[in-house]
Amino acid sequence: MTSTTDLSRERNQNQRGPRVMLYSHDTFGLGHLRRSRALAGAITAADPSASALILTGSPVAGRFAFPTRVDHMRLPGVIKRSDGSYASRTMGMSIEETTELRSGLIRSMAEQYDPDVLIVDKEPTGFRGELLPALKLLADQQRTKLVLGLRDVLDEPEVLATEWARKEAVEAAEGYYHEIWVYGLEQIYDPTQGLDLSPETQARMHWTGYLRRDLGAWDDPPKQPYVLITPGGGGDGAMMVDLVLSAYEQDLDLSPRAVLVYGPFLSGDTREAFETRVAALDGRVTTVGFESRIETLFSGAQGVVCMGGYNTFCEVLSFNKPAVIVPRTTPRLEQWIRASRAEEMGLVSMLDEKRDGWTPEAMTKAIRALAEQKPPSTAFSDGMLDGLDYVSRRVAALLQDMPRKAAE
Repeated sequence: MTSTTDLSRERNQNQRGPRVMLYSHDTFGLGHLRRSRALAGAITAADPSASALILTGSPVAGRFAFPTRVDHMRLPGVIKRSDGSYASRTMGMSIEETTELRSGLIRSMAEQYDPDVLIVDKEPTGFRGELLPALKLLADQQRTKLVLGLRDVLDEPEVLATEWARKEAVEAAEGYYHEIWVYGLEQIYDPTQGLDLSPETQARMHWTGYLRRDLGAWDDPPKQPYVLITPGGGGDGAMMVDLVLSAYEQDLDLSPRAVLVYGPFLSGDTREAFETRVAALDGRVTTVGFESRIETLFSGAQGVVCMGGYNTFCEVLSFNKPAVIVPRTTPRLEQWIRASRAEEMGLVSMLDEKRDGWTPEAMTKAIRALAEQKPPSTAFSDGMLDGLDYVSRRVAALLQDMPRKAAE
């Protein structure tokens, strides 16, 4: 005779674990991949039966370790030229052919992986609309909850409105997505300012808080004290690195020493020239290349000089480090908006090009001031770093509303 317990166990065995697919187009930098990786790790940690698959165009995805039950698929890479146009990174195909190839791969993975939840990073229609066939497939099947995830700042409202109109992104956000998650706090900034979203769509928005970075085990940090210098991925960080090195070159008494992380995209002749200058500083500045475990360097730093990307900002908050943000202002004002709002709230200080000047003297003053600057925790608001927990709860709520799919 079969018991109720046996029947329940058999039903559970016939049901597969939840599957979450995350899409990040990753044409430049590390931000989208690192955000998706953090989300996937939190979701699978909160539900041991869940798995996650990240679709990414990042050329350095293979250099990251991924959490248990999280895997990734690399999409053919694209690069952004100086004039704003795009090209295939390595395949010798036109951008149209590359986009069509990527789109087909994304749709195929959506069909075969059959996710319970799809989380799309930043771009409602994907790169050049490549996500639309997959969105239509999943929407027609009605077996998947579709979520659009937005960082705290996208761009200045007028520019964003024009960009989303050109991409028909508002229509996609309203027509396909069950929820919109903003990885920040409304009192800091609303990334949808300037967008003509309907009241129904606005009601589906969730403010998660920022995404806390790993505060678990890390290696022994370098000899202290030191200031951590990080331009994020490094692709647009040469100006900031040059400014820091100039400060140490001109002021022989500037301390503490600096530990500089180049990032994977700051390379070639530019990096070689920087290395020559570093060697002449006799240990007052030391360097490392791409550091996928940058958490170790954050943990021991007296303070941080960085650019204003979303992930670096989350690290500054998570490790509670006094920081000077040097925000880029092209091709978009995202970093400047984030840094200026954070400075207004007392979370960080900012080295503003127009207000302070990007000079060695201004950088020297900013580095010296880090020793007395208050850490971000003195200005924290409730829920500021609750993003990963909030997302995990939302995924669980979405899954609760859906019938469990049978194991294959």
